[in-house]
Amino acid sequence: MEKAHTKSALKFVKASSQSAVSWSSTATGMGNPKASSKENTKPQEFRLHTQQRAVKRAMFNYSVATKLYLGEIQKKRIEKLQKMIDEEEVKLLRKEMVPRAQLMPYFDRPFFPQRSNRALTIPREPSFLKYCSPSSRNGLYHFDQTQAWKPIK
Repeated sequence: MEKAHTKSALKFVKASSQSAVSWSSTATGMGNPKASSKENTKPQEFRLHTQQRAVKRAMFNYSVATKLYLGEIQKKRIEKLQKMIDEEEVKLLRKEMVPRAQLMPYFDRPFFPQRSNRALTIPREPSFLKYCSPSSRNGLYHFDQTQAWKPIK
């Protein structure tokens, strides 16, 4: 049993030592002739889109500025037109609203109101009694107008 264990251990040590040798030879660059024949890679030139983006952004900023400017001009025109309309209305009101003298009251004939020919109303006391009528649906309450008004004594 001990021999089987020692054989597997020797195989492991032998395999790990060979991998270490191959690793050290590739690290120095002397062991593999193909690796030294490779040329250095040259990076490809690339273009940034910053110039194109800057031009588009400038055009956008210009369009926004023109919209704002045109909006301000339109607003000023509307305000100016409204001011002119208001001034015209004030002129017309001043022409129409000429102060006129009020007629003097007649002091020699004072006003005496005449007594009315109608009969006086008799005040009645309201009675807000409610009752359930048999003709009502769902037992709803109705206001009885015949019993509501009683004359005050």
